Order: sequence, then structure tokens, then C-alpha cells
Amino acid sequence: MEPGSIENLSIAYQSSDFLVVNKHWDLRIDSKTWRETLTLQKQLRHHFPELADPDTCYGFRFCHQLDFSTSGALCVALNKAAAGSAYKCFKERRVTKAYLALVRGHIQESQVTISYAIGRNSTEGRTHTMCIEGTHGCENPKPSLTELLVLEHGLYAGDPVSKVLLKPLTGRTHQLRVHCSALGHPIVGDLTYGQAEDQEDQPFRMMLHAFYLRIPTQAERVEACTPDPFVPALDACWSPHTCVQPLEQLIQALQTDPDPNPMDGVQRPCSPSTPLPRPGRPPPETEAQRASCLQWLSEWTLEPDD
Repeated sequence: MEPGSIENLSIAYQSSDFLVVNKHWDLRIDSKTWRETLTLQKQLRHHFPELADPDTCYGFRFCHQLDFSTSGALCVALNKAAAGSAYKCFKERRVTKAYLALVRGHIQESQVTISYAIGRNSTEGRTHTMCIEGTHGCENPKPSLTELLVLEHGLYAGDPVSKVLLKPLTGRTHQLRVHCSALGHPIVGDLTYGQAEDQEDQPFRMMLHAFYLRIPTQAERVEACTPDPFVPALDACWSPHTCVQPLEQLIQALQTDPDPNPMDGVQRPCSPSTPLPRPGRPPPETEAQRASCLQWLSEWTLEPDD
């Protein structure tokens, strides 16, 4: 629960080409502003100055993003070739990701497939947020798919809460936060998509954690499982009382599930339950998209969403 510092960088996986760090909550990946006294990039420079790449703006090539408020597994490529191989896996949807979250209310089903299309919110004052198709101001909604598995029911600071494992099968901005909110079970501590509550009643962080990550690059299988932060020993406000599905069994299922087939266009569910719907293959890449991807790869630095 302690705030982030330059020293408390946790490494979940390390090779000659990749690092997977366990990003602290409420920590930006990098920033162009002088106001950010602590970022993940600064932590990495402090701990691994010899690994910094002078060909990049920030010294490190972040393979994907985590929101400022989200903790957990984040992959860093240590050279341009490694970044390219990871980028290819993300582009072809061969990456497996799973998150842990505490959400408001007790979800009665043990598994839920959430398939609301997600678009950008054009409503004044909400232009940096996302929304689901059919809501006011929702622009260009795209198909989105999340598998939710309920782990435990309990109380957080006296309010009913469910602990869940979330597996995003598409990669929309803020997808997990928007999908949980649309389901009527917003993530505890989510000030953007959560229920309207007094600031004083909010917990110390948003309860969303990138728990498991697997990137099957051609040269190596990057795989990391980070510690579960949502346990009573770390947060006395969380008091589980009913186990719905043991997390240990789902970890085994995640680790033994085959890597998604790039021709499928969607990942398989991480448990042998009702099959998920399978969207069609993504449309062919346009020249504009390809140019954008090449520019992205040349720098490989990303600004996280707030």
C-alpha cells in the first residue's frame, strides 16, 4: 500500500531482450512534463542505467500501455529488434493478458462475457473518456470483448464487492473499466467510470491490476505472473467471505492454455466453460495504418492514458 518511490521497482521477468516490471499503482510510464517527479522510466534508469537505449526519447521501449491508475505486468523491450517482435505479437492478437479487479456489488454468475462495443465520448467535458455504443456522444464504437470470472464475494469498507479475473479479448482504450461500469459493477476506486461517491469514500487506489502477461515472440516466450495485491493482508478494508472459483486453478489454466492463433482474431477463454463468440478477422491494414505503425515502432514510446 506504500506509495511509489525510485527504489521500489519490482521485476517479474528478465532476459537479454525483455523486462517485465510490476508497475506501481498511480505511476505514469513516462512523461514529457517537468512536473512528474517519479515515472516508471525514471525507476528503470535508476536501477538499469546500462540498459537504457540512447536511440529512444525515454531510454526504454514500452511494448504496451497501462493506465496511470493500473498496477501490474508491463513489458519493456531492451532493443529495437525485441520491440519489433513484441509489436508483431500484439498486432496479430497473440498476446494473453489477464487482470485482477475488485468491482462493486456481488456478481451472481460465475462467468460473464461482456461484448459492448466501445467508442470515444464526444460529450463536452468527457472527450478524454470512452463509452459504450448507444450512449449519448459515443463516436465510432468498435466491437469489444471481455471475459469476466468471479473469484470471491466479500466486503470492501463494508460495501459488497466481488473480486474478479478479467481477460480482455480485444484491446480498446479503458476497455476493462468501461465494460465493468456498463455491466453495473464498476471497479472500486475508478473515479472516471465508477459510481458517483464522495471523494472521502474512495479507496487509496483504483483496484485494477495487470496480473498475467504472455507474449510468444519468435525468439522467446515472455511470461510473467505478478503477485495478487487484493488480499486482506495488504488491505484490511477488503474482507472476502465466499470463494466462487480458486485463483490458483485459473492461473494453471492461463499458463497451459495454448497461445492464440493469429488467424483466429480472438483469444480463447482461460477456462473450459461456454465458448466465447468469435468475431471475424480484422480488416486488411491500410497504408495509413501501416505508416502509423512504422512510426510507432521507430520510437516505441507511448503516453499512458490518465
